[in-house]
Amino acid sequence: MRVCLNSRLAPSHMPLPLIQPAPKASQRPWTVSELTAHIKELLEGEFPSVWLIGEISKVNRDHNSGHIYLTLKDDRAVISAKIWKNVASRIVFDLHVGLEVIVQGRISVWEPRGEYSIIVEQVQPKGLGALELAFRQLCERLQKEGLFAQEHKKPIPRFPRRIVIVTSATGAAVRDILQVIGRRWRDVEIWVRPVRVQGDGAAQEIAAAIAEINRLRDTDVMIVGRGGGSMEDLWAFNEEVVARAIFASRIPVISAVGHEIDWTIADYVADLRAPTPSAAAELVVPSEQAVREHLKKDELRLVGSLQSLLRGTRRRLAQLADRRPFQFPFEFVFRRQHLCDDRAGRADRAIRNRLQEGGLRLARLAALLEGLSPLNVLARGYSLTTREDGVTVVRCADDVVVGERLLTRLSRGRITSRVEQKLTHAKDPNSQ
Repeated sequence: MRVCLNSRLAPSHMPLPLIQPAPKASQRPWTVSELTAHIKELLEGEFPSVWLIGEISKVNRDHNSGHIYLTLKDDRAVISAKIWKNVASRIVFDLHVGLEVIVQGRISVWEPRGEYSIIVEQVQPKGLGALELAFRQLCERLQKEGLFAQEHKKPIPRFPRRIVIVTSATGAAVRDILQVIGRRWRDVEIWVRPVRVQGDGAAQEIAAAIAEINRLRDTDVMIVGRGGGSMEDLWAFNEEVVARAIFASRIPVISAVGHEIDWTIADYVADLRAPTPSAAAELVVPSEQAVREHLKKDELRLVGSLQSLLRGTRRRLAQLADRRPFQFPFEFVFRRQHLCDDRAGRADRAIRNRLQEGGLRLARLAALLEGLSPLNVLARGYSLTTREDGVTVVRCADDVVVGERLLTRLSRGRITSRVEQKLTHAKDPNSQ
């Protein structure tokens, strides 16, 4: 390590040699601690405040202590840097490897290891402002998570009954909102939740108020915002805690921060962005005069439509009234009755003819059947002989045996007999 001493202690033309000659008998050698303490005194006294440009090559965050340890480099050298917790808590952007920064601090020597480093008191990105870089970094991260996605936007109710305004109670924004809403729409209940809108802790207070309002019932919409100011003044609405509180809100949120040219992360996450607080008041409620004019136009259109429908119906009714069925309403009925009577007469005649034809045919069939009837044959002197069962017809002498009982049916009555003798044409009549 090369050490340059203050000119008050050594001539400028005599640089301190890296290796001192052996001490004389009257000169006492330094101890390592003494030399390191002397170097510490010289460096820290010579560089109480320096500005340094370098690229971050290593980042180590101690989550227990809150300190940040960096390594800064350029193309030829590196140096360690330490950011204590009280300074690290004020850094709004993300320190990452490859980021080129400008730091301001003081040189410090860590005696136990003989190492020197810079104790950072301020840090800002090179080229961009710290707030601008923090804004871009947080926007990129939240967009990747989907907090800006359109599908998560909730609709703003057209006619809200209760509106809660989250802003400063003493700022111009709340007065503008109340004045505009009072002029546009009187039938609404307005609550004001006072919060700090800038300074340390303002973002946490805004986020807590949004969460608190979500625990209330019957709140239709929420306006979160403030009046104009610098980027530093509006920074509370660029904090991650506010963005996540808006995203988690079940109540629709209208963001109204600053002027029309001012865009904050709250604007991207909110369900609706208003360029100014006054514009938010115009967006959250309709104009009573405009609504009345719209209703009047609707009334005129409705009356005109009904009158047109009535005129058309009357014309249609007049046209129908001129038609023959309406002038002679029973003519159709009479025609149908006459048709029914005619068809009934024809049906009656057809039935009678069919019955007469059927009767004649029945008589012919009866006569034919009568001629073929066995009873008529019996009436002419013939008889019908069956066995005793009354079913089996006896057609010849061989069908019976001597001694068998027979049943003979005559034209009138029946005779039961017993076979005493049977004769056949092939045998002698006297044979048994």
